[in-house]
Amino acid sequence: MSQAKFNSVLNAPQPVLELKDVSIVYRSGHQSTRVVEQVSFSILPGEVVALVGESGSGKTTTAQSIIGLLAENGHIENGSILLNGTDISRWSSRRLDSLRGSSISLIPQDPTSSLNPVKTVGEQVAEVLKIHRKMSRRDRDARVVELLTRVGLSHPEQRAKQFPHQLSGGMKQRVLIAIAIALQPALIIADEPTSALDVRVQKRILDLIDELRLEFGTAVLFVTHDLALAAERADRLLVFRKGKVQEQGITAEVLRSPKSDYTRQLFTDAPALTPRTGSALSRPAQSTESAIVVRNVSKHFSLGDKNAPAFRALDNVSFQVTRGTTHSLVGESGSGKTTLARLLLGFQRPDGGQLFVDGVDIALLSGEALRQARRKIQLVYQNPFASLDPSQTLFKVIEEPLLNFYKLSREERQTRVHEIADRVALPIELLQRKPHELSGGQRQRVALARALILEPQVLVLDEATSALDVTVQAQILRLLVQLQQDLGLTYLFISHDLATVRQISHSVSVLNQGKQVDYGDVESLFSAPTDAYTRELLSAIPGFSPLHVAERSATKEFV
Repeated sequence: MSQAKFNSVLNAPQPVLELKDVSIVYRSGHQSTRVVEQVSFSILPGEVVALVGESGSGKTTTAQSIIGLLAENGHIENGSILLNGTDISRWSSRRLDSLRGSSISLIPQDPTSSLNPVKTVGEQVAEVLKIHRKMSRRDRDARVVELLTRVGLSHPEQRAKQFPHQLSGGMKQRVLIAIAIALQPALIIADEPTSALDVRVQKRILDLIDELRLEFGTAVLFVTHDLALAAERADRLLVFRKGKVQEQGITAEVLRSPKSDYTRQLFTDAPALTPRTGSALSRPAQSTESAIVVRNVSKHFSLGDKNAPAFRALDNVSFQVTRGTTHSLVGESGSGKTTLARLLLGFQRPDGGQLFVDGVDIALLSGEALRQARRKIQLVYQNPFASLDPSQTLFKVIEEPLLNFYKLSREERQTRVHEIADRVALPIELLQRKPHELSGGQRQRVALARALILEPQVLVLDEATSALDVTVQAQILRLLVQLQQDLGLTYLFISHDLATVRQISHSVSVLNQGKQVDYGDVESLFSAPTDAYTRELLSAIPGFSPLHVAERSATKEFV
């Protein structure tokens, strides 16, 4: 070895974390299932390494094994986990307690379920200080306020006295980050830390983690199924599939020339990493007829205090959707998207304005007339895991609308169910199973079949792909495009995923606090938004920029 190379090796920073040939098994009765197999990687100080892959690929299990949070029936079968050179893979949970919070911290996925609802925010931040530091009550309270300030919470003294339910999702996630950085750990494990957040809040949270990484030199293990986020934020990628690492490397290099077929397919399926192509969309045959017309619609809700002004969920919103096209409603939580969908479906009535579906004003209907009108407009919910009756077979789930609206013989109903199952590429042999026996993508196909069996003109898709992995999401989106082309369907697509909106939509409305701040065809809106809020939303879309990633890797400095 040359002297220069020897000096380079000598001066290279020691990895904060190193996994060597780690395999993990789960036991069920007398059977053992290996869910992670011979995984090896390392993370240097100040580096961000992303574990990406579909649900069940082993990425979260790998992350949990590092901090000793595997389920009771899970254990590390072989391999080693080195933290700053010390093997902690066989440490007891009690011994690992000395590391949790001080050397390794976790930012969990769901900020709502991760905080104790009966303790104040300040008490929960202070808890990690109590466990690992000898501090006076005064110093601890001061440190709590300092941490809440550091993570960007307004009025930190007041926030410290509040309970989690009094904070927004983004605020709760900032509290979890404050807990994670309280003792300046060497490693932060961020497990889907922004998946429950709107796109602008997501960007702020990830920017904050990045600032803290640079300030403290903390290594970050970023677990995500969002390839665009990983591409934008990580220095290196590890692609997981069925418990194995398909490939790993510098982010820019993996994105530029992925070696495995699986990785190439993942990148192809990710909307933010794939250029929009007009051929992916159905195009109506010169139709100018509107399937949906929303005209000056407003909706208010009482806040329970008669002296307080009513909450304005929708304020004079107007748009129309050409038959056979897809119109998307985008905006953050509380912007009015779902309220507008509920009005169109007749679940609520507007305080003003008109809502025409196939030429009929839904707002004027009630009773049987409204029930019959719903045959023309059907809803597909966000979560395929919660929207299907777990006690019914899939056949019964799909058949039920026919029983509610038509007098058909058993044979006729069976024919219709089989035809629509075939239409959504759901194998007939699955129809006698129950929802828990299906994957997420199969369940969403069932939800589509149930909505389509009445032959509606309009489908309202309320975050209908957001709960799905990227590959399954791509399959459902392709199915929706094909159904639109074959059946002339009109879609109202509600989503906070702007990359997907750009892929599937013909036109878009942007809602902000109940007002429509932008409206137009998708290309014009994305290339030249007229409102500052829309520009901010678009700037927050995670996406792959080869130059950005290459510059990030080239200028990497370890603090």
